[in-house]
Amino acid sequence: MSGGVPSRSSRARRILRGPRPEAVPVLVGRAAALVGVLDIAAGVFPRFRHSRMHAIAEVLPGSFGPFAAALSLSAGVLLLVLAHGLKRCKRRAWRAAVALLPAGAAAQFAYRHSVIGVLIAVALLVPLLIHRDEFAALPDPRSRWRALANFILMSASSLVLGLVIVSVHPHRTIGDPSLADRLTHVVYGLFGFEGPVDYQGNTSWTVAFSLGALGWITAVTSIYLAFRPEHPAARLTEEDESRLRALLEKHGRRDSLGHFALRRDKAVVFSPSGKAAVTYRVVSGVMLASGDPVGDVEAWPGAIERFMDEAKAHSWTPAVMGCSETGGEVWTRETGLDALELGDEAVVDVADFSLAGRAMRNVRQMVKRIERAGYETRVRRIRDLGDAELERIRRAAEDWRGTDTERGFSMALGRVGDAADGDCLIATAHKQDDEPGEYGDLKAVLHFVPWGEDGASLDLMRRDRSADPGMNELLIVAALQAAPKFGITRISLNFAMFRSALARGEKIGAGPVLRAWRGLLVFLSRWFQIESLYKFNAKFQPRWEPRFVVYRNTADLPRIGLAAMQAEGFVNLALPLPRFLRRRRAAAERPCTHAMAERDVRAA
Repeated sequence: MSGGVPSRSSRARRILRGPRPEAVPVLVGRAAALVGVLDIAAGVFPRFRHSRMHAIAEVLPGSFGPFAAALSLSAGVLLLVLAHGLKRCKRRAWRAAVALLPAGAAAQFAYRHSVIGVLIAVALLVPLLIHRDEFAALPDPRSRWRALANFILMSASSLVLGLVIVSVHPHRTIGDPSLADRLTHVVYGLFGFEGPVDYQGNTSWTVAFSLGALGWITAVTSIYLAFRPEHPAARLTEEDESRLRALLEKHGRRDSLGHFALRRDKAVVFSPSGKAAVTYRVVSGVMLASGDPVGDVEAWPGAIERFMDEAKAHSWTPAVMGCSETGGEVWTRETGLDALELGDEAVVDVADFSLAGRAMRNVRQMVKRIERAGYETRVRRIRDLGDAELERIRRAAEDWRGTDTERGFSMALGRVGDAADGDCLIATAHKQDDEPGEYGDLKAVLHFVPWGEDGASLDLMRRDRSADPGMNELLIVAALQAAPKFGITRISLNFAMFRSALARGEKIGAGPVLRAWRGLLVFLSRWFQIESLYKFNAKFQPRWEPRFVVYRNTADLPRIGLAAMQAEGFVNLALPLPRFLRRRRAAAERPCTHAMAERDVRAA
């Protein structure tokens, strides 16, 4: 392919520009959010209801009759919940809004004979009906745990809003209730009971109905989420994995990240010919692919088109993390998306690697020092390890992880020692101790996945925290020195994010903007290891291969960045499964994997 990015065809712009929400759904969603906020304000703050906004607050959908405050809260919260779905063109949000708005309009007219209230509801309802075809997005992946998350978040929000409701009537409160009394009153009120706080006049009824409405919404939404049809996150099926392995066998040499497409927490779309595929995961509404498409380059456009069609069907934001320069060119040409250099991948050519020379002095001295301390290394294929040793390595890698969740997405396989991954390479460090630990003499583990027939990509690095520093350097050197025995000519190490900015920013003559950008990256390295990964990779004198992020527009980048950090395990916004359930699910997946491996062996 040519060095520049090919021009965008009119067909690509027309068909695959991306699932950008249309103007009408976005405007309707914003209008629903605005009405929801005003409804909540009208229901919570009595001064708001009697201010200059009274004329508007009275006629908002849901603000009618003797229960105005409670109904305002209910309508406001529901409209706020629906607003995000409306902006994303979600079909179920459209259905709920179409049901809610006429009910509010009818109630306005029946209880208050308010024409203005009906007009406000109709003003939102009409564009929903006229543009109903635009609200066709399918549901996002979800599980039953979403109901628990909703219950916790809604309960916390209800407690905060309830405390505000109880506290905004100082002139009608009898006595001087403490904070504990107010909280008790809120908790009782959410369940429909009277609490210890008393008010003058009809304020007690207003507060009681408002708290009851909050409790009702929390219960109803949680019950709905618990019993609605489940749409679990897509995972690779055995058939999908077999097809991907067949594509990697033919074309796996092209991309060092190709084997990571076999992560089983990814979904896959194939080209119409079946000769190419794109794997992805949906995170917070972002359809996140990683690396280049798998398979024949000539069939990539078909797989990319299927990917974009899937994103459009669900109103997901399309994005690609860590694709190569060739991959970035194809993605931008076929979709009209944009690409931005994200960093560089460190690739070491085995034939050129040597510990000799001044540049390798620090690595050479560290390796020699560790070897003199009594450490030895072993580099083997996964299929050459016994079951007992493999299980010991797997347990050690999990216990040495250092975090509750497995990190990695674009350059991580998510498993070690699987029977289907017999070609993976594993390097281990050993040292005999006077008192062997739980894992015997095992001190560190490095895991590499295949990169075609003559390459390997670093997957994970784990070590015993009590082992001497330098275990990772020792095992990388051992893997590079043992590589010719396995027919490996190149090894891909870690990905260095924003490497070029770090490298240029520390050179003499760097401008103030570049120095400031480097300073920010160094600061962020305290949490995300940006600079440390770059310096670690640079020790082995690699060649740097640029990697790119592909995105729809600049406004999507913060959202894509957050989704990428969630996928990589740096940020966790969802409730994780309890540890015993994670172990149970992992154990349930292993027999399936072994069965598939045995089937492949029989077929061979």
